[in-house]
Amino acid sequence: MKQLKIGVQVIIIVAVLIHFAVKDYFYASAIIFYAFPLPIIMLLSSFSIIVNKKWRKISMLFLLVLSVIWYFKSYTSNHENAVNEGLEVVVWNAGHNQSFEEAFIENKQIPDVLVLIECNLKSIQETRNKYPNYYFHLSEEEIGIFSKTPLKIISEVTSETNSTVLKFTTNNIIFYAVDLTAEVFNSREEELQFVYSNIAYRSNSVVLGDFNTPLESIYFEDFKNNYNHAFSVKGKGFKETWFWNLPLLSLDHIWVSHNLRINKTDKIHTWKSDHSLIRTYISRPTIPK
Repeated sequence: MKQLKIGVQVIIIVAVLIHFAVKDYFYASAIIFYAFPLPIIMLLSSFSIIVNKKWRKISMLFLLVLSVIWYFKSYTSNHENAVNEGLEVVVWNAGHNQSFEEAFIENKQIPDVLVLIECNLKSIQETRNKYPNYYFHLSEEEIGIFSKTPLKIISEVTSETNSTVLKFTTNNIIFYAVDLTAEVFNSREEELQFVYSNIAYRSNSVVLGDFNTPLESIYFEDFKNNYNHAFSVKGKGFKETWFWNLPLLSLDHIWVSHNLRINKTDKIHTWKSDHSLIRTYISRPTIPK
């Protein structure tokens, strides 16, 4: 038991130092950074309170401080003047088992644009037959695209690690649908660099999908400088989108170019997948006559 207590304390200390200082800068620190988000560290701290009577008061204070920090880092409340107006865009990692129809049901309406990660051919065929006046596309890497208006597929690029960036246009906006590998031992720096190399920072653009990378990663700096994070700007609630409605990691993101106004962003809980849906309403671009 003594060794267990010491081991837990060491894990907590190392995980906290990496979370707040080192982050995912190094390969080894990245593995710990992703494996031990603050809720997991808090859970370990709770265990330490139970088994370690000698340091119980200090552990309780430490847990309280961590809880406050986690709340203010994770909870967003920016729904002031939020309106369900503009172009409705939804992204969801459906986990292979759900269809566009299920996404419509979870969203409670048909959006203007929907990106369905881990979509399957049967799903898109069934929905296409039911909605013949809408537009669908299924990429080679199972990224499903739905649009109420005509869409044009520009390119699809897949890396050696099976990460994909699909570029398409609709509603006078360039979209980049992203599905990065979930392999924890793959460098997030290299994965996000793959995304950066296949997008162009410009007006009237949206980058969205399952990045399998938390928002706290140091490798999101280019995105933070060139785009607005839809949920951070106009969301309400915990920003984490995984795991099974528990706020562990924010893996799914919608990034919007600075010229497009974000009117409202919602995270929609579901038991149909281990990922939550993300929905945002953005202003329609002004096209010069």
